[in-house]
Amino acid sequence: MRMLARLSRRSVTATALGALLCGAVLATPLAAPATASSVATASPTVTVPPAGSHGFPFLAAAEDLGSYGYTESEYFISGTATSYAKSGLWTSDGRWNVRASGTAAYKSRLLVRRPADPAKFNGTVVVEWLNVSGQLDLSPDYWFERDELLREGYAWVGVSAQAVGVNGGLGEIKGLTGWDPARYGSLVHPGDAFAYDIFSQAGQALRTPNGPNPLGGLPVRTLLADGESQSAGFMTTYVNAVQPVSKVYDGFMVHSNSAIASPISGVLADTLLMPNPSRIRTDLAVPTFVVLTETDVPGAATARQPDTSSVVHWELAGTAHGDQWAFDIGSQTVQKSAGSAAPSPDCAAGSAPFNDGPGHWAMNAALRHLTVWARGGARPSSGQPLSTVLRDPATGLATGGVRLPDVTVPTRTLTGSRDTTGSGVFCGLYGARDPWNGDADAWDRHDDGDPSDPLFPATAEPVLSRLYPTHADYVSKVRTAAQMSVNAGYLLPEDAAAIIAAAQDSGIGG
Repeated sequence: MRMLARLSRRSVTATALGALLCGAVLATPLAAPATASSVATASPTVTVPPAGSHGFPFLAAAEDLGSYGYTESEYFISGTATSYAKSGLWTSDGRWNVRASGTAAYKSRLLVRRPADPAKFNGTVVVEWLNVSGQLDLSPDYWFERDELLREGYAWVGVSAQAVGVNGGLGEIKGLTGWDPARYGSLVHPGDAFAYDIFSQAGQALRTPNGPNPLGGLPVRTLLADGESQSAGFMTTYVNAVQPVSKVYDGFMVHSNSAIASPISGVLADTLLMPNPSRIRTDLAVPTFVVLTETDVPGAATARQPDTSSVVHWELAGTAHGDQWAFDIGSQTVQKSAGSAAPSPDCAAGSAPFNDGPGHWAMNAALRHLTVWARGGARPSSGQPLSTVLRDPATGLATGGVRLPDVTVPTRTLTGSRDTTGSGVFCGLYGARDPWNGDADAWDRHDDGDPSDPLFPATAEPVLSRLYPTHADYVSKVRTAAQMSVNAGYLLPEDAAAIIAAAQDSGIGG
């Protein structure tokens, strides 16, 4: 193997993206002082919103949830939220103590998707901290985990935890209140210092609702907190500093975080005061599952830590922070609410297409394993570290990490990075794919824009007919690889069946 180092502009892009994703943190206004006794999670008041001018919630699903036996509804939660401040010295081990530092009134919302038939509810509620990197509420982990959520009877709840989602930020849509004043005009968010307790109170409202039951009376057995990207930075701080005092959630999914957690103050500049790296504390009674894509590993690798009885990490080969799957699942929903104001990857014309790798398959498995683990079952298998620098010279694929059939029986190059020259700031999150077609694509120039071969000397793309002399040979290798991934715990049996069926339906081989 040879080192296929990505050129500096990719590193610069990753750094800029990290700043952008953290940039959703807004300064927090002054609030009334709080006493330490007020840290215990309050039970907020739950109400039903008015219909508003649109007649549907922001981020309402564009797909027909009824065809999956699901229903969608929205609720407001309101009360008094507590902000936190550091207590004592915070170090990289994540064992962070806090004290209550202020209180403020708030009113936010929950977007709820649940089985219409109570008999189909599996007892687990996934509570996602909605992501606001695009300056409005988005639900990336719902999109990544959507198949597992809907087929297995989970309830999913999206929480507008941050000020940008409610009040608006730099985007064209000025938050929920600006998108539909008739529906959301009564919402109040006092700033991101209070986001942690708002998220706690959202969980409390699902366990012991004070008002209409957001889950329609479904009995909650397991409450999982979930955050992706910018939200994962907040989730890291929540796990380390807030869960020990709130004790609301039964487990945590931290998807695509970086080496530095979000500040407890909610003030962007205070990121500089956070421990670097910020690891996950290992003394909690509930589990934390950290999942990183190829895009994330360069910015998160310094926070690597050994897996324990309460913390497990996966680093996924051939995946991207955002990918074709999540884009396709989510884009119609975002367009339904945001229209032309929806965030766009805005990749340059003629550049490589988005990564369409196995990220969603891995997230399906991670979610099911976390559910079992949070209920006292077996801890998921650990994953190997991923190298995004040392790549297979023949395929351009990263080495190490969790390797699903898309990577072990490859038909294209999949990377978590891409050349973003002439592209928008979000483009780099989507990674790239490069079909193996004899270097026939416009981007196959053996430079930084070529995912399979970014450096001279030029290396020709693999020839599929040589890798897989017959179609039967290809299908057999996919079947074997899928079963190995199932046996290792990285792939679910039903997803393995889908992968094998796709291989059978393909024309690959011979």
